[in-house]
Amino acid sequence: MSLAGLDNLYREVILDHSKNPHHKHTLDHATDKITLKNPSCGDVINLEIELNDGKVTDIGFTGEGCTISQSSASMMTDAVLGKSVKDSLEMAHIFSDMVIGKKHSQTDLAKLGDAAILSSVMKFPARIKCATLCWWALRKSLGEDEND
Repeated sequence: MSLAGLDNLYREVILDHSKNPHHKHTLDHATDKITLKNPSCGDVINLEIELNDGKVTDIGFTGEGCTISQSSASMMTDAVLGKSVKDSLEMAHIFSDMVIGKKHSQTDLAKLGDAAILSSVMKFPARIKCATLCWWALRKSLGEDEND
């Protein structure tokens, strides 16, 4: 497949996650809820997580935002569902590193599932916050603050 064809495929996956987001709902039994806003563009994410025995047993999000923020949230919820808190936090760090251009192994990037295709966001610095908003919400929900 050509590079242009690959870019088109990635674009289609991003648009599909935005138009048909996975896990876009509230939870009846959330153990943690958080709302984060991106004041620079108006994106809002309301993230709800249900943790049992140190694992993400259910996750959902609501809110409004651009294609990048909504597709990233959909991909993130797919990636962390069923994972341990430790693994989920590791994935959040890998994602944050990836979108600012830090290198990771293919094994690490594979942990992100579809979210790994958002690596191209690094070409558009103004969109990095859009892509990482849900991941920051995840980190805060799982007890990590911005200084960790």
